[in-house]
Parts: sequence; C-alpha cells; structure tokens
Amino acid sequence: MPARRQLALFVALAGALAAGALIGMAWTVGIHGVLTKLVHPHWMWLGVALAGEVCAYLGYTLMYRDVARAEGGAELAVPRAAALVAAGFGVFVHGGGFSLDHQALRRAGLTATEARRRVLGLGMLEYAVLAPATMVAAVIVLVRHQSVSRGLTLPWIVGVPAGALVAFAALRARKSVERWRHVGKPLRHALNALRLVLSLLARPQEFGRTFLGALVYWAGDVFVRWATLHAFSAQTPPLAQLVVGYSTGYALTRRALPLGGAGVVETLLPLSLGWLGIARAPGLLAVFAYRVVNLWLPLVPALAGLPSLRRLEQAQPRRRRPSPART
Repeated sequence: MPARRQLALFVALAGALAAGALIGMAWTVGIHGVLTKLVHPHWMWLGVALAGEVCAYLGYTLMYRDVARAEGGAELAVPRAAALVAAGFGVFVHGGGFSLDHQALRRAGLTATEARRRVLGLGMLEYAVLAPATMVAAVIVLVRHQSVSRGLTLPWIVGVPAGALVAFAALRARKSVERWRHVGKPLRHALNALRLVLSLLARPQEFGRTFLGALVYWAGDVFVRWATLHAFSAQTPPLAQLVVGYSTGYALTRRALPLGGAGVVETLLPLSLGWLGIARAPGLLAVFAYRVVNLWLPLVPALAGLPSLRRLEQAQPRRRRPSPART
C-alpha cells in the first residue's frame, strides 16, 4: 500500500479528475440549471442509496472470498477480504483495484500465475452475471421502447452471445491459440481464468453463493443509481432501460480502472442517462450523488482497513497449500 503522502496525492488527484469531469459536463448542460436542482434534494433517497451500496459491497466481498479460495486457493478472513474490496474500489491504487488483488493473493500464498488467474476470473465473473442480464434488458428495450437508439441495444444483443461463442471456441482450441505470436500468453491467462469461472459454475452446491454475491453486487449498485435519480426528482426510466444505460456507462468495471475510475465514470454515466431520455441537469446531479455514495463515502471503511492490508503486505508470502485432487 502507498505511504500517507502518496495516499493524499491519489485522493487529491482523483478528486480533481472527478470534479473536472463533473464541472465540464455541467458546463455543457448549463450551470444555472444544475445549481437550481442541487438546492433541494430529497435526502431520504440518498440514505436509501447508501443502504444499497452497503449491500453491493457485501455481495462483492462474498464473491471475492470464494474466487480467492477456489481450487485450493487462498483462505481470506472476512475482515481482510472486505478491506481488500473497499480499497480496490477506492482511489488508493493508481494501477486499479485488480493490481492490489494480485499483490494480496501473492502474499496469501498463491503463485503469480494462480493470482493472475483469480484476478482475471473475478472480472469475468462480474460480467458473466451483468452481460446476460443486460442482453435480456436490451431485447426488452428494443421491443417495447422504439424511441431508444438501436445503437444502445444491438451491441448487447449481438455482442454478448458472439463474445461467448468466441470465448468457448478459443477454449476448445486453446493449445493452438496459446501458440499465437504476441497474444498467446495473454490469451492463455484469460482462458485459464475462464476455466476457473466454469469450474465454479459446475459446482453450484459449493459455489452457488459466488454467483449470488455477483448478482447482489450489481443489483445493489444499479439500485444506487435508481435511488440517486429519485433524489433529484429525475423521472426514472423502466428497469430494462436503466440496466442498459448503466451497463453502457460502465463499459469498464471501476475496479479495473485507475483511481476508482475517477473522471471516466463521471463522464460516461451522464451520457448514458442522456441516451435514455433523462433530463440532463437532474441526471448529472444523480451521477454526482452516485459517485459520492459508491466512491467517496467508502473511503472511510477503506482507510480503516489499511492497517490490515499493510500487515498483509509486510508478511512473508505463505506457501500455497496443495490443490485438492480432481477425479
């Protein structure tokens, strides 16, 4: 983990990027209209949004622990897993939360290859839940809401099954794929991660809660978006449209982005709301409130968990226990 001065620098840089993006978007919308809507928010909905984010973090922690321990991996105590989740979603890591995960799993006793496999598997697991749900939502929007641009729906309807077919075809031909020049090694890591996710899916009795955790995470975060729209009197779209807009605005998971996606998320999410027909001023303020709830307020528990992460960083790497024999 970075030292105190570096932490302060990362927080300041993330704050500047987020503020710059929001101010720039507000300038295009109209500063006066944004400030008018900001004066009288419905505070109850902000409290409801915070409760939704707590559920999202709990779901991600559940998913995180299961992915870490799968196939003879690392056993992480709940407080340590929660600290890693909070820090990885925060602004402390300039390389993104997944780089922190890789370091932590190495310290927990995994090899570099196994740690990378779980980090990539974690990202795949996120979208193994979100992408199919968004594809179904996109079909509903395409059929029921003709006013929404097809450029927002067709990429999900076509891209999700096409991407799945390509992934499974690569998995079947993995020996040939791994020999490709330049891209063979990264593809090998990706295919190993895919095999890990499929192994979890094949054991629902043992790892069914892993996918439940992913579902709770995404549902909680989408709920935060819905609640913050209510906080600023924005007319919320039907659920299917909200899911499509949310997923489009989250083209990259914020855990994969440096500094918690500061600046990037604040730019993409207002645009996706505008594509759905949400009024621009309350939509922008809803994004501002959403980021306060899912990025800045969680800095408090993340800071509280830093001592635990520092102890993990200073500890000698443990030897990995053997993976259970497969039959």
